[in-house]
Amino acid sequence: MISTPGGQMPIDLPIGMTFPLWGLAIFIVWTITVVVLLLIVRIRHLAAGGSVKDFATPNDESLLWRLYRVQSNLVENLPLYLGVLFLLTVRGVSGTLVDVLIVVYIVFRIIHSLIHIAGLDPRFRLLTLVIQFGCLLALTTLAIF
Repeated sequence: MISTPGGQMPIDLPIGMTFPLWGLAIFIVWTITVVVLLLIVRIRHLAAGGSVKDFATPNDESLLWRLYRVQSNLVENLPLYLGVLFLLTVRGVSGTLVDVLIVVYIVFRIIHSLIHIAGLDPRFRLLTLVIQFGCLLALTTLAIF
């Protein structure tokens, strides 16, 4: 109940999570997980006598560097997802196709990170990136038209 000058008015607030919102929640939790992993690796690196200067040294062989790049990549891509989520929400676009595209996007966002963390062939990362951008493009198109 909400108090108004004329008395109390019942309001039902929607509290259900949509697929796009679940996608956002998973994206955020995954980003936090990567940041925690990065902090652990940084602390272990320093405890083993490593230098802080090593944190910014590009080296694809270094887990420290790969985690840093994954974290940066997640932060770079979050605004794109937020923009699509905003468009979908404001335009009231939903449905099975939106849900499937969101799931595919988030799954391939995480796979992209895992490939990078593991130091696997960058061509696999490129493939996951193409799939992600395809999903974002399709979602944007659905939101606009």
